[in-house]
Amino acid sequence: MDTKESVIKEIREKKIDIIQLWFVDILGFLKTISISDREIEAAFEFGKGFDGSSITGFAEAEESDLLARPDPSTFCILPWHANEHPIARMYCDIFFPSGEPYSADPRSVLKNMVTKAESMGFEYVVGPEMEYFYFKSADAPEVLDWGGYFELIPHDLADSIRNKTIRILEGMGIPVEASHHEVAPSQHEIDIRYCEALEMADRVITSRMVIKELASMNGVHATFMPKPLERVNGSGMHTHQSLFKEGENAFFDPNSEDHLSLVARQFIAGQLKHAREFCCVTNQWVNSFKRLVPGYEAPVYISWARKNRTAMIRVPDYRPGNEEATRAEIRNPDPACNPYLAFAVLLAAGLRGIEKGYELSPAVEPNIYKMGEVERAQRRMGNLPVSLHEAHREMENSELVREVLGEHIFSKFLVNKEREWEEYRTQVTPLELRKGLSSL
Repeated sequence: MDTKESVIKEIREKKIDIIQLWFVDILGFLKTISISDREIEAAFEFGKGFDGSSITGFAEAEESDLLARPDPSTFCILPWHANEHPIARMYCDIFFPSGEPYSADPRSVLKNMVTKAESMGFEYVVGPEMEYFYFKSADAPEVLDWGGYFELIPHDLADSIRNKTIRILEGMGIPVEASHHEVAPSQHEIDIRYCEALEMADRVITSRMVIKELASMNGVHATFMPKPLERVNGSGMHTHQSLFKEGENAFFDPNSEDHLSLVARQFIAGQLKHAREFCCVTNQWVNSFKRLVPGYEAPVYISWARKNRTAMIRVPDYRPGNEEATRAEIRNPDPACNPYLAFAVLLAAGLRGIEKGYELSPAVEPNIYKMGEVERAQRRMGNLPVSLHEAHREMENSELVREVLGEHIFSKFLVNKEREWEEYRTQVTPLELRKGLSSL
């Protein structure tokens, strides 16, 4: 299904009478316009018009007319409707009525960065580990189980839902490498097989939708909230990354002592140098920074390592004969990010390291959480922002992130995050009342 003609033929043969046109706002929330099969040819040729002023971070009221034009390569029948009247979906690119690409479309932001990588001879390949929780409802974080890492629980409802989810994803053309129970109670992980970044961003959005849909169909609630429970691990989206050049992994060097190429070292150095600047994109919520604290397997300090899982970037050990798997796993993103923008800023930071010839600092193998402040200072380790407010300030001053996102998304995103921080900062929490109401 890579041409509009093949899609139209499939729609006619399968008698699909509703097609959902999918796209996301600047925060990564899925939006859809449903059209009938009668409208599909016009949608391919002209796009489907909608009011952009009603979408977070999109157009102002005076320039609100936008067009969603479906990408035929993303055509898929939604499996949970397959036995009824089939419904299909396609991702869309957003345009002005003039035909000019819309600068606030997150998908176009990633497309632009992918194009830049291609101009340098690289293909950016990513493989995310998506962590999430199942709860009994959306009203409170009441867990389904008290299992731990890799736990196999008899008559486990969550395991059954997760397996159904994987079958659905596989049926939609999204290969899953592995899945398992995670460290925290009622926490799970699904690892999507690596692919090119734009296709992966589409797959992440689809996977989030499928995980939530299957949970709801089975009477529970799935959430990608980074830290819904206190005193246990939060949910991350560790993202494995490689650059490929002419079909070969550009991160691998057989003559290097650690098998890392100069390209890989400069790419990692770029992400370390600009980590504070892009953290507001990869960790975009107030709650994201409740996860990025010491002691819960989430990175806090800007560093890289091989075996050390307290580092922000980890390079898994090379296995002879598996050169394709040489990669850098960045561990600070969480699954509530906008994957189009997150992959775009990660790629931009890595490419900047290559362009500028950044030098990679020494690997940090000891457990960073157990280090004293003096040792961290001696190793010149910076730290990630501790709050959305701090991350906002770093992004505000970032020439790199501004260039990647474009002026429109950059400014709208910052305004949105500033409002979120003010809303959080000015509330009076139950903790404050419990500690202060009677004693102060």
